[in-house]
Amino acid sequence: MTRPVPAAASPSPAPGRRRWPWWVEIPVMITVGLLVALLIKTCFFQVFSIPSGSMENTLQVGDRVAVNKLAPLFGWQPEDGEPVVFRDPGGWLPPQSGDGNPVAAAASFVGLLPPKDDNYLVKRVIATAGQTVACSGTTLTVNGRVVDEPYLHAGDDSCSGLDFGPVTVPQGHVWVEGDHRSDSADSRYHRDSSSGGAVPVADVVGPATAVVWPLPHLDWFGWTGR
Repeated sequence: MTRPVPAAASPSPAPGRRRWPWWVEIPVMITVGLLVALLIKTCFFQVFSIPSGSMENTLQVGDRVAVNKLAPLFGWQPEDGEPVVFRDPGGWLPPQSGDGNPVAAAASFVGLLPPKDDNYLVKRVIATAGQTVACSGTTLTVNGRVVDEPYLHAGDDSCSGLDFGPVTVPQGHVWVEGDHRSDSADSRYHRDSSSGGAVPVADVVGPATAVVWPLPHLDWFGWTGR
């Protein structure tokens, strides 16, 4: 008589990773996302808002501009023709204040929103250390050579009624001007400062790489803004 073969025991389920409850997972995911955003802002890209028309028509009021903060870490130095973002070297802007919204302040800190209470400007580099810049009539020159400026706002010329120079840019500085030359309080208006209107390279955050918002204004200037 054939004996029945006993059924094989079912394998016990392999121990798996224990899932956290949702009320733990969600805060962890948010924290990790904020840390990643902070890392990107600190080392790679930071977004700035354009508050004025001084760089029209290259940049419009309200545009969000991504600045390449990685470039300076690899030895990038500002060059003629590059749009850059820099901290106020002192006295270029009125005192700025936050809007008092702690959520907006936190989002700004990690890079999800443009800075609210920091003094930053965006201008185009016209001349670098050791170069001599001057403007007369409608002609801008650097080291005696006429600068071609196809980016100027329609109706503006290179001097826009303000002759100056020659000015030699000090070491470690750059001379910057807005593309909307008649609506830009730039290096030309700060020639009585200790640097003669030039901006310290140490204050330059990096080159403007792209317009990332609003969608109709999307534009790419290149990794170093050229």
